[in-house]
Amino acid sequence: MTERSLAPRRYAPAQMERLRILLVEDDEGDAFLVRELLSEAEAPFELTVASSLRQAREMLTDIECVLLDLGLPDAEGIDGLRKLLAVAGSAAVCVLTGRSDEHLGVQAVAEGAQDYLVKGQVDGVLLIRSLRYAVERKRADENARLLREVELLQAESARLERGLLPKPLKKDDFGIEVEPFYRSGRAMGLLGGDFYDVVQVGDDKLHVIVGDVCGHGVDEAALGVELRVAWRALILAGVPEEYVLSALEQVLMTERRAREVFATVASAVIDLPANRATVRVAGHPPPVVLSGGKAAPVAVRTGIVLGVRPTPTPATELEFTGEDWSLLMYTDGLIEGRTGAGDERLDVDGLCKLLDEPEARAKPLPELPEWLVARADRDNGGPLTDDVAMLLISRGGGR
Repeated sequence: MTERSLAPRRYAPAQMERLRILLVEDDEGDAFLVRELLSEAEAPFELTVASSLRQAREMLTDIECVLLDLGLPDAEGIDGLRKLLAVAGSAAVCVLTGRSDEHLGVQAVAEGAQDYLVKGQVDGVLLIRSLRYAVERKRADENARLLREVELLQAESARLERGLLPKPLKKDDFGIEVEPFYRSGRAMGLLGGDFYDVVQVGDDKLHVIVGDVCGHGVDEAALGVELRVAWRALILAGVPEEYVLSALEQVLMTERRAREVFATVASAVIDLPANRATVRVAGHPPPVVLSGGKAAPVAVRTGIVLGVRPTPTPATELEFTGEDWSLLMYTDGLIEGRTGAGDERLDVDGLCKLLDEPEARAKPLPELPEWLVARADRDNGGPLTDDVAMLLISRGGGR
């Protein structure tokens, strides 16, 4: 039978990180005893002593664990614990008191303390072990909280996605196909303020829009949803096309959280029987036409962004050549990536060159938007940092 030693266990200092502790204790004798207990455990620590809660508030920087006495000159009992917890941040808080009161201990832990220790009932090894466990529990609680926040943000993102990225509302007349695409550039896949929509009115008019609310986050995404829904409502209500963007700008200026928030949009009304379109661009990159084996930007008359100085957005008439063409509309996240080691950006001309490459021409149209983003990622040396939204509207062979 193997014999087991009953001697107090000692920590191996070289294997442990130094524990940074703040003791909040107004009794110098008790503070001395705590330091002796910690030294007895032979574990690495750094102890700072505050004699009041007010003093402790100024000493919390870089502290991992706080040992709190419940009888201080400026804080008494559970009320003192609550005040400390309110400012402790990521530091674990353990109560170390002379009050051997089980009910008080349960209440202290319920309020947020990681542990409740009674003076005279702990030795050095137990004390240092309790503090390290408390620090790890606090880290686990913080990680669980952060994970929960991420889950809530992702759930919010999923709800917003249904508003930002609708199904095209169109008929199957005239051989028109629409390929929508969206990819978030945000961490954890959260949406930004990019949006698109497609609505066919009657048998002959196809209305399309791609927009980008400045900034990133839930507020911008929510505003993008509002603009997208407002645009669809305006189209379905039969508002004349020359007034749609002005009305959309009024919605933006009413609903935005700050005056500096603006949006860029590119919209088009495609006359299907006439094989032509009216394009309006407000501070947005121009659409690109694929036709006759070539890609070229539409020579648009560009208006200013929505939300800065209300001004009618000029219209540009576009005549499609033949029955095989595509109209690519996109947000600037697609063309802002680098194209090499320098600061040169892809930009509109670079996008057209990509579309003219043999590999791009060989891609089926439904796969083309995803291929474009993959190529832009590769040339950028990593994923694009901004959101990317695209609409590829095609007729016939699409090129």
